[in-house]
Amino acid sequence: MADIASSELNLRELRILHALLHERSITRTAELLATTQPGISKVLRHLRAQFGDPLFVRNGHAMQPTAKALEIADQVRTLLGVADSLRASATVFDPVRSDRTFSLLLTDVGMIRFLPPLIAHMAAIAPRVNIRAMPLDSRQFELKLEAGEADLALGAFPKAPRHLRRQRLYFDGYVTVVRKGHPKMPAVRARAGFLAQRHILITASETGHAAHGTAQRVLTSQIAPGNIMLRVPSFIAGAIVAAETDGLATLPANLAKRLAGPLGLAAFETPIALPRIEITQYWHERYHRDPAHRWFRSITSELFGATASTRGRTVASD
Repeated sequence: MADIASSELNLRELRILHALLHERSITRTAELLATTQPGISKVLRHLRAQFGDPLFVRNGHAMQPTAKALEIADQVRTLLGVADSLRASATVFDPVRSDRTFSLLLTDVGMIRFLPPLIAHMAAIAPRVNIRAMPLDSRQFELKLEAGEADLALGAFPKAPRHLRRQRLYFDGYVTVVRKGHPKMPAVRARAGFLAQRHILITASETGHAAHGTAQRVLTSQIAPGNIMLRVPSFIAGAIVAAETDGLATLPANLAKRLAGPLGLAAFETPIALPRIEITQYWHERYHRDPAHRWFRSITSELFGATASTRGRTVASD
């Protein structure tokens, strides 16, 4: 223990301290940083010895930072930012030779929408570069971007913190899908026929489709409760159920286009007005000027922004 206490702090320990200050939980910090609770606890013991302070105290199930922890929080954030800037300025990025791993925060819809074309493109221009897809939880994606656990978050995040860098990629809409051979086609294309059918309602959640909440409320207000045969928090699951029943599922148009052929679905314009979905890529200021990060953002913008009817501009300029 004396040897541990006498050793110097390292960046990994400071990143863990930063995450603990945000999460106030060893369990959530371990999940966020893809490590173990004993590993986080060991680092916390070392940090306590280094600072001569408990840093966190128990308050029920939560960990409350001490005055010392709050005092050094801004300094820790600054140190991590400086370290990242030094790394970025010293690095010349060569995509052909690089074996860097880029991590993306994506919903299940985003994985289907973005990963196939992105992986195919990377194989052609940067064959040694690796891609890691991570499940998106809108309650944690800001910290994952800040901590460097993820490079980009791609999707629709209406409550994204204003300080995050962002670039609009495209707008998506909604369509409704039914199995081919549905007994009520083409009557379901009209509003009255649509509302008279049984529906599979996809529900919004903070762990994925938070932006879907507005569309969900519109659908719920229009469709009689007795005509909702299933509520499910997954667009993909909803599409599969629609393919094997007479239920109607209303999905983002790009996803419906991807799934219609393999699942044997027919898609048509939803006969009630639903909001458009703004698809955006987000990243943290700390990595804004990193050469590799800039290159990767340009690739995602080229692949997915070019298909938009209206190209967005970067909100925060270089």
